[in-house]
Amino acid sequence: MAVHQRLPSNLTELERICKEEWQRIPKSRCEKLVASKRLMNALFGMGNPLLDISAVVDKDFLDKYGLKPNDQILAEEKHKALFDEIVKKSKVEYHAGGSTQNSVKIAQWMIQEPHKVATFFGCIGTDHFGEILKQKAAEAHVDAHYYEQSQEPTGTCAACITGDNRSLVANLAAANCYNKEKHLDVDRNWSLVEKARVYYIAGFFLTVSPESILKVAKHASDNNKIFGLNLSAPFISQFFKEPLMKVMPYVDIIFGNETEAATFAKEQGFETEDIAEIARRVQCLPKVNKNRQRIVVFTQGREDTVATVGDKVKMFPVLDIDQNDIVDTNGAGDAFVGGFLSELVQEKPLEECIRAGHYAANVIIRRVGCTFPEKPDFH
Repeated sequence: MAVHQRLPSNLTELERICKEEWQRIPKSRCEKLVASKRLMNALFGMGNPLLDISAVVDKDFLDKYGLKPNDQILAEEKHKALFDEIVKKSKVEYHAGGSTQNSVKIAQWMIQEPHKVATFFGCIGTDHFGEILKQKAAEAHVDAHYYEQSQEPTGTCAACITGDNRSLVANLAAANCYNKEKHLDVDRNWSLVEKARVYYIAGFFLTVSPESILKVAKHASDNNKIFGLNLSAPFISQFFKEPLMKVMPYVDIIFGNETEAATFAKEQGFETEDIAEIARRVQCLPKVNKNRQRIVVFTQGREDTVATVGDKVKMFPVLDIDQNDIVDTNGAGDAFVGGFLSELVQEKPLEECIRAGHYAANVIIRRVGCTFPEKPDFH
């Protein structure tokens, strides 16, 4: 039996065999195998999983549910029937969605091999949409471990397409029901948290389970691992200030866009609208793990991305794009983070992480929804 056919899946054992039998196994193959094994479940994400459902509809459909052609809203009672109706339309597409899940999905797409680089936790329902979501996450090669409950249906986001317009209606439903004691604290799940080296959670999850975020953030800090958080939306800094600031001392990398940065600065009484100064001030907020200096990354659409590099604040130009090639900017922020994480988990320098983020965002805004071609073209 050839040596490579009996290489173990256990990383420690694999490294031992590579050292002992290096003469019979090519060194480059060994290094590749070990690097690949180290990447599996190295990235951990937790958030609100949504099944993205997109379909072409007509004006009557929009009028029936009181929707504008280009809008993003949270579903109200009058929209509940919309989700059952839209799936009966022709050309329905399903994708695993939700901000954090989008980012880890894009990180996996950027890396390609091995599969299951990212672990994802979130809550879904025990229903048909939940089964589709599990299937779609598996197709994206994300190692999703959902907390499944029967009180609420799986969260969905309907994209009602008319011509070039997209009206988004999100129903968080089950995503709001994540339970720390019944899922995160369970040994087999927590062992996946311990296995990771890089953690990322969108700020939206602060509205669902701040205690889960805190537990993961403290684990990362105590073990000198990397914990990333996204400001996600202005309302998080405004109305969820207390849970946000409770987790901030454990945050190694904070992401946001220019609007979120400005709102955060206003809420914290920074008394400046200068984005570079805001980045500097956020970097200097109290931090528990002194071994890692906080990194602040603020995107600004087509303008330069602002990031703290050591004690300096630097500007990183985004990739040029013809305005006519921009189809949908909705997933740009999630895509940027996904690209960034794909390099970060491979221990690449900050500049490379930002370059990968810009690349991923540039790909995603040329397409409808947070979708991507089969393979990336990133070098």
